Amino acid sequence: MADPKGFLTITERELPARRPVDVRIQDWNEVYEEADRGTVVKQASRCMDCGIPFCHNGCPLGNLIPEWNDLVHRHDWGEAIERLHATNNFPEFTGRLCPAPCESACVLGINQPAVTIKNVENSIIDRAWEEGWVRPQPPEVRTGKKVAVVGSGPAGLAAAQQLTRAGHDVTVFERADRIGGLLRYGIPEFKMEKHHIERRLGQMRAEGTGFRTGVNVGADVSVEELRTQHDAVLLAGGATASRDLPVTGRELDGVHQAMEYLPLANRVQEGDTDEPAITAEGKHVVVIGGGDTGADCVGTAHRQGALSVTQLEITAKPAAERPENQPWPTMPMVYKVSTAHEEGGERIYSVNTLEFLGDDQGRVRALKLVDVQRTDKGFEPVPGSEREIPAGLVTLAMGFVGPEKEGLIEDLGVDLDGRGNVVRDTAYTTTVDGVFCAGDMGRGQSLIVWALAEGRSAAASVDRFLSGGEETVLPTAVPPTERPLTAS
Repeated sequence: MADPKGFLTITERELPARRPVDVRIQDWNEVYEEADRGTVVKQASRCMDCGIPFCHNGCPLGNLIPEWNDLVHRHDWGEAIERLHATNNFPEFTGRLCPAPCESACVLGINQPAVTIKNVENSIIDRAWEEGWVRPQPPEVRTGKKVAVVGSGPAGLAAAQQLTRAGHDVTVFERADRIGGLLRYGIPEFKMEKHHIERRLGQMRAEGTGFRTGVNVGADVSVEELRTQHDAVLLAGGATASRDLPVTGRELDGVHQAMEYLPLANRVQEGDTDEPAITAEGKHVVVIGGGDTGADCVGTAHRQGALSVTQLEITAKPAAERPENQPWPTMPMVYKVSTAHEEGGERIYSVNTLEFLGDDQGRVRALKLVDVQRTDKGFEPVPGSEREIPAGLVTLAMGFVGPEKEGLIEDLGVDLDGRGNVVRDTAYTTTVDGVFCAGDMGRGQSLIVWALAEGRSAAASVDRFLSGGEETVLPTAVPPTERPLTAS
């Protein structure tokens, strides 16, 4: 364990400073300043000898959190990254993007601020890269078996790295022009700079993983060809079908899905274009949807020079503290101020969009809204609360409804569940022999940490399948039927 008295002598939870708002909205660099390692060591020492570390259960990856907290406390950063990599292929991704259900389950968090688990994790991997401790791990023996991984998001990349290290010939197919999935084009630079992806890809290529970009399986490559050329196929294409808002005026110019808007800003940072085709510059921006994707739209709009930014959410404003019906160690729904919200704009809760209003040129100019209250019948409008707010750009960030069906999924003929996700058993096997599924394509829209956990677990099942049912050398994290400790 870390310092036995650490949680008694260091009671404050201390995180890295955020760069000043007026500075950071002028660029696309990551929001947080570099963590002070002395502070990180002190924060790691707050990890207590809790007997049963519920943080393990809170983390879908089963990260060995108390172990690497103790190692950081002892200044053994080299061993800390070994323990971290034992369960997580890409801690620099989760350390920046995961909402940290582990911290919600921290035993210290019952009556004190939880241990800064996520920040300690991030500091370990950042130092590991600086010190050159992250090296390729090519397999000693090649099996000659070929695996196709369709989709290069976190689930696909984690599975590909595991399977390559097990000795298989792995090719990752990605329909976009760059590898990374939503990590590449859905997550803004100010949350995770893309050089973090590039250096991991360098490691994976050195290990032997192959990548094919600009290939839409089911269109550019047929499903029959894919299956003929590979001994196993792993579906990891994500839940990319966006939820729409079919109200009057939806067809107006200026109303876009979030995933039409956000990738364009990222492409500017990649150097593809000088200006995005869709921009918030000089416009009143309305973001419909109060989740992380909505916050990404808010932060992007600030950096593009929006006149105003308003974020709408149909549900009521969450409580500031953990609600009684969401007890520890569940991950509660509480009010949070993200870095994007800190930068400005207005958040309106308990409101529904009735109509998009346009001008003479067919562009959106305003939204008609109505306040709502939740009843047994759903969200009911509040009489007399209708009003308009100006809007020159509207982004729909209301989540995703599952994987896209046309092409790959339809051609494979895999079964789907009632929500339109790919059916798989506890071994991540679909209803088609030799075809597996991991991540949001089977789970539905979820967290990056669940994508990594499922990618690792599915890789173990694929490895077992390729070896004829023998024991796999790869670790298995969690079966897809288990759910995280989150409040319903």
